Amino acid sequence: MRPLARKIVLPLTMIVVGAGAMVGYAAQDADTSTKNVASREGYGKSGDVDEDPDPQDQDPSATAPADTGNAYTPRRTEQNARVGTLFSKNDSSDHFCTASVVQSPGRNMLITAAHCAYDSEAGAPRDDLMFAPDYRDGQEPTGLWKVRKVVTDPRWDKSGDEDLDVAFLVLDPKDGKQIQDVLGGNTLGIDRGFDNEVKITGYPSGSDTPISCHNRTTKFSDTQMRIQCTAFAGGTSGSPWLADYDPKSHTGTVIGVLGGYEGGGDEDDISYAAYFDDDVAELYKRAQEVD
Repeated sequence: MRPLARKIVLPLTMIVVGAGAMVGYAAQDADTSTKNVASREGYGKSGDVDEDPDPQDQDPSATAPADTGNAYTPRRTEQNARVGTLFSKNDSSDHFCTASVVQSPGRNMLITAAHCAYDSEAGAPRDDLMFAPDYRDGQEPTGLWKVRKVVTDPRWDKSGDEDLDVAFLVLDPKDGKQIQDVLGGNTLGIDRGFDNEVKITGYPSGSDTPISCHNRTTKFSDTQMRIQCTAFAGGTSGSPWLADYDPKSHTGTVIGVLGGYEGGGDEDDISYAAYFDDDVAELYKRAQEVD
């Protein structure tokens, strides 16, 4: 078992972009051990298309109580705009995983699941990833952002260790701006414990509309968290588990990403995430060296 870090939130000194950077979005969101795995198709909740995605799209103002675990279609808000789809090469392909913006000194970083970003068959990080934040029905409000660098733990690269199923993605700038300048970013939470109320937002491969869910996390093992959220099927790997969103600072804390055990789980209604401990903190620091 890997040692757990003391409770911290990273980074502590980042300045959060104000609501002015988010023209067109609401300022507050009312939405109260596999080895040598492939990086996309057929593993966990990445890539597989649900021919009849559930739930059906709801009105954009749909909400759900925080303790139900039922999926719903979230409103288009500043908070939700930081979550988007991952494509291969361009948006003419199918989106196959989810990622989100986290704060970094370079203001250009995403977090997702390692199995979304590392091609174990090729033995190398993927070099063709594109990120479409706030993607809905083919619309990309801020366009496509090219991933310049994939940072994963070498132990994941070697063995697909489900406790290390986390990746940081460094983006190229777009139109002279970094993604955090445009959308803001959430902080990274280390050693937050196993019992947290979170919001999860992700993109099932069978839908061009995101889904969200609120519920409390539970302990699955000393290195894995578990949550009950309906309809999180293939494509939702990498979805951020967001705690403590503050509408005043426009910031929440990512305490996990959908992945880990069985690539996030083999049931649509039960999902997993690797616990964020010392290893994730070190990976985050290493990613900053190349951002």
